[in-house]
Amino acid sequence: MGFSQIIFSWTAIIPVIVLLYYFFRKKYTDQTVSSTLFWYEIMQETRVSPYLKHLQKNALLYLQLLALLLFVLALMNPYMKKSTIAGAQTIFIVDTSATMLAGKEQSTFDAHKKEMLALVEQLDGRPVTLITTGNSPQAVLQQETSAKSIEKAIQDLHVTYETAQINKALDVAQAFVGDTPTSIYVFTDTLDKKQLPMEKDSVKWLVYGSEKDLTNVAITRFAATTDGKSTMALVQLQNDSNEEHKLTLTLQNSQGEVVIEEQLSLAGDEATTKTFKDLPLIDTLTATIDVADHYAVDNSQSVVLQTATSNIVVDQNMHQLIQKGFQSINGHVKIVPALQLADNQNATIVTNQTSLLQKMDRPIVFFGRDDVEKKEINGEVKTTSDALFAFSDLNDIYVSAVYPAFDNYKTIATVGDLPFIQRSPQGDIIVLADIADTDWPLYPSFPLFLWSVEQQLSESVGSLGIFAPNEQRAVALSQGDWSIYSQDDEFLSTIRNGLLTAPMQPGIYTARSNSEEKRFIVQLQAPERVIAQGTSYTLGELQQNGKEEVSKASYVPWLILIILCLLVAEWEVQRRRGFTN
Repeated sequence: MGFSQIIFSWTAIIPVIVLLYYFFRKKYTDQTVSSTLFWYEIMQETRVSPYLKHLQKNALLYLQLLALLLFVLALMNPYMKKSTIAGAQTIFIVDTSATMLAGKEQSTFDAHKKEMLALVEQLDGRPVTLITTGNSPQAVLQQETSAKSIEKAIQDLHVTYETAQINKALDVAQAFVGDTPTSIYVFTDTLDKKQLPMEKDSVKWLVYGSEKDLTNVAITRFAATTDGKSTMALVQLQNDSNEEHKLTLTLQNSQGEVVIEEQLSLAGDEATTKTFKDLPLIDTLTATIDVADHYAVDNSQSVVLQTATSNIVVDQNMHQLIQKGFQSINGHVKIVPALQLADNQNATIVTNQTSLLQKMDRPIVFFGRDDVEKKEINGEVKTTSDALFAFSDLNDIYVSAVYPAFDNYKTIATVGDLPFIQRSPQGDIIVLADIADTDWPLYPSFPLFLWSVEQQLSESVGSLGIFAPNEQRAVALSQGDWSIYSQDDEFLSTIRNGLLTAPMQPGIYTARSNSEEKRFIVQLQAPERVIAQGTSYTLGELQQNGKEEVSKASYVPWLILIILCLLVAEWEVQRRRGFTN
């Protein structure tokens, strides 16, 4: 504590003058009384409570002296020194990844929010930039000076479950630094000092990490498959702590019914893999572990069962543009002689051999036919609202000849009045034309059509696959209004222009239109299933000679408030005694 106006200390003589006035004032008045009958009783009452009587008699003196002393103190401007944030500006980098939910009594994320709110009191008017991590770091605040706006932005922060990718956020922060002396606070769980850019001397880094000695047991991998008769599942567990943990592993279906339950024990730093065979045939499966650790988000994982494969086999006799087109969108494409196609029962076949329709168990993609003759045609190409054309507009392409259509197959595109593209009840996709008879490869819709075909046939028809939290991905969906719903049938968002933005929380979700629905999984990425040792440290220095910057918090506003209260009390004492006295 100090005084910035010590020169006004001479005003302390004012209360001394008042005190002397009270010493020399007349202490009694002559008054004639008619009787001393009650004198003894009054004296007895005074002797019983002399201090109270003294206080009542001299209350006005004490209130005036106290008010004058506080006034003198206010003139001297007392203040208290407190630490403040160094530099001309401040940047907060906030890790919003899933691992920030780990913690003992409270999560690391909540603890960091309290730290940030405490630092707001030390800003002393400095501008604040608030950056959140993720695949696309966001500058929530830019050069904000309003303490209320900063506090509100901090309160509104939430975990997004995305992998932090802290280097991207550091690059964004560097763009705000320039040559301005800056304090950069990084609120994360752990950060290696080597990741911090130390090229500039005008930056002070303050890293706040997580608690130490956090324990975690995680489901690091969960997979399931089916052969159409039963289900097989594989669960991989990892104990990241040094302590032994006992847990209960449970597999449940989409209705929450327990399929299998097993008690396990994992030693410190132990990893184990459990395989379950001959499980009931189900469409979705969720693995959950019940364990006492400090991070619960990675204790559950879900899968949508699929029987298809992502391998694509293209007939060697197919046009080069078809072969190259599929190779550009899938790294598992094989070019196979026509006579060996039937040996690839577990792959998606691209051919023109109609005889394979009876030999293959999986859907086939046809470009042309080898069992009938084609005929010339001239007309406009029109498509229906099928998922294959979600990104492919075929209206401008030219087709000179088509093959006869298959009976009882659904026509999803036409040339003039004749079928151009069909879909069989088993899921086969038939393009009734040779690529050489069209100018289709000259248009962007051709590779987009191949991509849509690959998406539909390489995955289960009822599944859109696995997404990371908040991931944006183009999906092949039929035209119409599509919405995303949670497992509890709660509406979450809509899918616009075929671009699906996954929810941020892991789990099973459903994309639904008026007549169709597809499930998909939101799953934590691998880095979010590992808890690292927390680190906190400071690097760099902005003050000369290593001195810490301080601010002065003045007591004058509080002293004025107390003086006003004392004046009101003096007025009340005078009123009770009577102003005429």
